[in-house]
Amino acid sequence: MRILFTGGGTAGHINPALAVAGHARDHEKNIEILFIGSKGGMEERLVPQAGFELKTVPVSGFRRKLNMEGIKHNLKAIRQVFEASKASEKILREFKPDICVGTGGYVCGPILRKAKKMGIPVVVHEANAFPGVTIKMLCRYADKILLAVPDAEAKLGGNYHDKVVITGNPVRSEMLRADKAAARKKLGLDERPVVLSYGGSLGAEQVNRAVAELIARTAKTDAVQHIHAYGQYGKWFPSLLEEKGVKLAEHPNLDIREYINNMPDCAAAADLMICRAGAMSLTELQVLAKPAILIPSPNVAENHQYYNALALSSRGAAWLIEEKDLTGEKLSELAESLLADPEKLKQCSINAGKMAIVDANERIWREVKAVLAAQKK
Repeated sequence: MRILFTGGGTAGHINPALAVAGHARDHEKNIEILFIGSKGGMEERLVPQAGFELKTVPVSGFRRKLNMEGIKHNLKAIRQVFEASKASEKILREFKPDICVGTGGYVCGPILRKAKKMGIPVVVHEANAFPGVTIKMLCRYADKILLAVPDAEAKLGGNYHDKVVITGNPVRSEMLRADKAAARKKLGLDERPVVLSYGGSLGAEQVNRAVAELIARTAKTDAVQHIHAYGQYGKWFPSLLEEKGVKLAEHPNLDIREYINNMPDCAAAADLMICRAGAMSLTELQVLAKPAILIPSPNVAENHQYYNALALSSRGAAWLIEEKDLTGEKLSELAESLLADPEKLKQCSINAGKMAIVDANERIWREVKAVLAAQKK
């Protein structure tokens, strides 16, 4: 069995493909897997790290702002579409995949269109509640459309109900095994409530500033244990706390760091999370059944993080604050009121857990195999 995966540009497109490919490799004999990604994308690092072969094609997205720079970029992007199509055909003829699986990003477009023209079955997976442009464009070529959440189907831009299957998003095995009591013991935390907050690996200035206000307020009594990651561009965060009168050396209940490299433990230990609304983060939040205050990033395509957050908040599985409405006071008042109301947190936890799909890897792989079986009839 030969399977080609394609997806790239962001970790949210790459990691689902890697998770399913890893599941396939672990459960199937005589399987060959190849990834195609965009030249210069994150996949050049992530895919080889996961132990898979990667080939790249030149591709980039179109810019909506049509100034001189934008026009030049779009002309280059148009040229790359033809180059990527030609390169894709060469790779497809050499590898001869039995099926192609796309998880989003511009790189999927030329590859999956070419695969379909060559008679190779195509499966696409959308991680977000608001499907990306490329996935929406590819739906008419796909034999199956796999969605993480039901809300996404209405936004596909066509009647694809017969092709749609709700599979959820793949989940890291460490998250599935995470245990709250064990995680707290490992992290040296006591019985006080634990807040976990972060704004992504790069950091988010408005999230950092709002969280700093919350930490300054709770530090007056130290009734809360708080783990916060300020990100690569938030190295000023400890100084901001100092300005607010919080000397970290005097508050061992505060764990302030640039990056969280033990997220399964930190997330498992938390009573309340404050974070962005990327698809994979929310998937893990649901699996762990964690109450959360979600602050979607407004700087993403189609504002898809807002719709991801809305899918939870509309079901009582999270609280939503849009960044345009975010202030330190608003975040602090909401967080403090929730921490003072264990029953409200418990109900949110139950609602989040109801949304969890813990066997997404198997569901996705089952659908891929079903398409293959149908092709062979």
